[in-house]
Amino acid sequence: MSYLLTTINTLIADLAAMPSIHIFLSNLTSGEITILTAIFWLVVASGISIIAGAIGGIWLAGKDLGYSLAAMIGGLFGPAGVIPAVVLGLAILKFV
Repeated sequence: MSYLLTTINTLIADLAAMPSIHIFLSNLTSGEITILTAIFWLVVASGISIIAGAIGGIWLAGKDLGYSLAAMIGGLFGPAGVIPAVVLGLAILKFV
């Protein structure tokens, strides 16, 4: 356990020393949209939409299809509307 904590601490210290991490975090906190921050927000939005789609699928069709199938289908269809909307929204925010 001690070795794992030492390894994690070393990894965090190495990441904190990298200037690209500082630039990314600075852009993220200031709200500036770069390609890395856009990819980050796209991943966050996709993850949330997968979870929300699975919950919605269970809620709507859980009894009819079975809860696991409804969650799987909802998780697949959830990002179908979110990903294009996030890409369009980030592009509008970047260029306006």
